[in-house]
Amino acid sequence: MTIQLSPLNEKQIKALEMLTNGLQKEQLLWINGYFQGLLASSSIQVSDAVIQPKSHQQLTILYGTHTGRSKTIAGKLSEKLTHQGVEVKAIALDEYKTRLLTSETHVVFIVSTHGEGEPPAMAEDFHAFITGKRSPALPELNYSVVALGDKSYKLFCQTGIDIDIALIKSGAKTILPILKLDVDFEEDVEHWMNQFTNTFTDIQVPAHLNGKAIDGIVKVQEYSKKNPFKATVLDKVKITGRDSDKEVYHVELSLEGSGITYEPGDSVGILSSNPPSLVEAILKNKGFDGSEIVTIKEGEFSIREILSTYMEITVLNREVIQLYFEKSQHSKLQEILENEDQLDHYLYGHDVLDLLEEFPFEMTPQGLASVLRRFPARLYSISSSQAAVGDEVHITVSRVRYSNKGRQRSGACSNYLAEQIEVDSLVPMFIEKNPAFKLPEDDQTPVILVGAGTGVAPYRAFLQHREANNQKGNTWLFFGERRFHSDFLYQIEWQKLLKNGFLEKIDVAFSRDQDEKIYVQHRLLQKQQEIFAWLEKGASIYLCGDMKQMARDVQNALLQIIETQGGMSVEKALEYLKKLKKEKRFQTDVY
Repeated sequence: MTIQLSPLNEKQIKALEMLTNGLQKEQLLWINGYFQGLLASSSIQVSDAVIQPKSHQQLTILYGTHTGRSKTIAGKLSEKLTHQGVEVKAIALDEYKTRLLTSETHVVFIVSTHGEGEPPAMAEDFHAFITGKRSPALPELNYSVVALGDKSYKLFCQTGIDIDIALIKSGAKTILPILKLDVDFEEDVEHWMNQFTNTFTDIQVPAHLNGKAIDGIVKVQEYSKKNPFKATVLDKVKITGRDSDKEVYHVELSLEGSGITYEPGDSVGILSSNPPSLVEAILKNKGFDGSEIVTIKEGEFSIREILSTYMEITVLNREVIQLYFEKSQHSKLQEILENEDQLDHYLYGHDVLDLLEEFPFEMTPQGLASVLRRFPARLYSISSSQAAVGDEVHITVSRVRYSNKGRQRSGACSNYLAEQIEVDSLVPMFIEKNPAFKLPEDDQTPVILVGAGTGVAPYRAFLQHREANNQKGNTWLFFGERRFHSDFLYQIEWQKLLKNGFLEKIDVAFSRDQDEKIYVQHRLLQKQQEIFAWLEKGASIYLCGDMKQMARDVQNALLQIIETQGGMSVEKALEYLKKLKKEKRFQTDVY
């Protein structure tokens, strides 16, 4: 009887012998790491008996996130290092005991910056600790910081920068220098993870081979900004009335055949193109015919393609203005850069054409492309539940249009969705997970939902989900817009949910229907006694909408409610709200 000792056939065994014959130890180690990477990225279940290359290292990954991106990066880094034999612990910063920091030897900090330089809620306590007077000396600590941010904001990646500076002062030593990531970070973070893995484990796996598939191993398809799914438009309906001064669209996309799944609270990333009229105006201003070839990391493209698809042209940020100044040396532009108030004023409502017209400078097509920011995907809160709509995903889009300096302006993605797509069009998209904006695990937990304008989108998903799972009551919606007759988004759906018991209460605020403007925060204050009673019974409260004004006004109203109804001091009210955040009973999705 012949015993089969190998799962390989004779041809495969001979090929393997030819490959490995005469290899040195370092080369065999490389191949071992390579195959482990293939197994880790495949859909095949690997036995625990598979021998892992051991680095004999331990690493702690501490992450702080608002939207979930830092957590996602932490998970990917953890998986990559685990398959190289590293013992990894990934812990949220609000669950980490700071007293343990002095006993750590290797830590990666992955943290986002929220708003104008503020740490996300889950990183607030750690940030205060590490930057404060009680921060310990850490001479034995080796660390790296991955900082997430948005260059549209003044204090880009400030939370990560603060932590990095504090660690340097503590005597800790860097494994790799701080990595600062803008919103378009996928390639940069992938490169950094490969570099960190090689540095930390001394297993040199080339980045270009990492994660590829070979015969017999099939990688599960994943959709991302780099590899979007082209979803068919099933429906597009304008849901504001004829008299409204807003254009809001309900868009339904097909996910059929993609295998994509999502949860209420997640977002859709849309890869759009820029307004064609703005592209042509920029080409005309520079005297380009549009066919000139420009080289970027994706390859060679015409300058028209670059301006249409690859670069941000509808808005400006500090880095773009700084790079343009470095090339042009325009004295007036220098004055703007040196004055924060002037810079903030100029950034608001201006685009690349304004920069070219107001500060003229001769540039080549390649030179123009080199100063522009990469075109980030636009994220929209999902307004559907997969439990209700199956292989579809719905979004709610407010078209951005305004006039400045005698010229009509348009938001890049909202204009694309409003004007350039129709039913049966293909839209490149992917799902952005948001674990920080989710319904309570216990469906009996009361929820208070506060949103203005398209900030109501995720609540449509929440309530669809509850209806699909026959979870009635314990829901209270506060919705605000301008006018009842033209701007009451999804009015009929809310009324149906009320009638059938899936929405228990609704309060609305239409700011322009009376002389005195009324907003959602005013409705909250009017119902403050009942709201505080809900909170005391364990309710979770959600807030979605504009960060700069509406969200802050609502949070101030909540503090006033807690202070008044709870008979608390300002300090105690702040502690109460902070506790709600820590317990994930106050969740925000603001933009």
